[in-house]
Amino acid sequence: MPKSENENTVCLRWDFYLKDKVCIVTGGAGLIGSYIAEELAYMGLKVALIDIHKESVEAVSERINRRYGPCTIGINVDVLDKNQLQLAEAKILEHFGAINILINCIGGNLPMATTKHEFISESTLHDIKNTFFGLEEATFRSTFELNYMTTVIPTMVFAEHMVRQNSGVVLNVSSTYAFRPPTRTLAYSSVKASVNNMTEWLAIHFAKSNVRVNAIAPGFLMTPYNQALLFNRNTHHFTERGEKILAATPMGKFGEIDDLFGAILFLISDLSKYITGVIIPIDGGHNVYPGI
Repeated sequence: MPKSENENTVCLRWDFYLKDKVCIVTGGAGLIGSYIAEELAYMGLKVALIDIHKESVEAVSERINRRYGPCTIGINVDVLDKNQLQLAEAKILEHFGAINILINCIGGNLPMATTKHEFISESTLHDIKNTFFGLEEATFRSTFELNYMTTVIPTMVFAEHMVRQNSGVVLNVSSTYAFRPPTRTLAYSSVKASVNNMTEWLAIHFAKSNVRVNAIAPGFLMTPYNQALLFNRNTHHFTERGEKILAATPMGKFGEIDDLFGAILFLISDLSKYITGVIIPIDGGHNVYPGI
């Protein structure tokens, strides 16, 4: 059937697609989660922030509400506890009346899951405890819980509501590490690759229920955590590892948190309504650069 002139026009006003939608952000008190929540509130969405840190998540919610009006709630939840998530779901539905979007933001690398040495060679054999062979099994379990289970369990709870209402969006936060694992970070890279795989699997599983599942894969962002790794405050130069990363990034710079938001808006809005099962790298070309 032919479309009318208005139907053929793509509206690029974000509020047309997202205003008054209800979005859950896990890890809402964290650096990336709180940033996303505030930007979504600015765009006119209603946001439920979930975090294990009670005072922090309530403070973030209060700050956003002071700025944009009563558009957020902060809920203290351990996302590894399904019962707590179900109670949070009931509270969100009572407060906002709907759940349209889930952004799984919890994750991160653990220092204890990182090797000191990049390679095993004759020069490092004397220090074998700081290679792969010194990593403890518990570090892999902790990294798996922090990145994978904190993504899968909230999706089990909140996406069921979306499937039953026959609409919704799940957005996971992966990492460029999942595509090309860098040296030293075996556990984190492996787990983020699992998040990618889960994203693709769920996209197929939910497809006939009109629930889309996608992910973003941030590259090396100049966050406070990464500054210590990438930048030497004493010399005001990049560290050796920072220089290596820059050399492997065609755009020749590190990303900022606000570089993530365009892709997030696209993937959670109806502008991407025929897109599911994709992982978008946001990494300055790092993922596709062969080094030559």
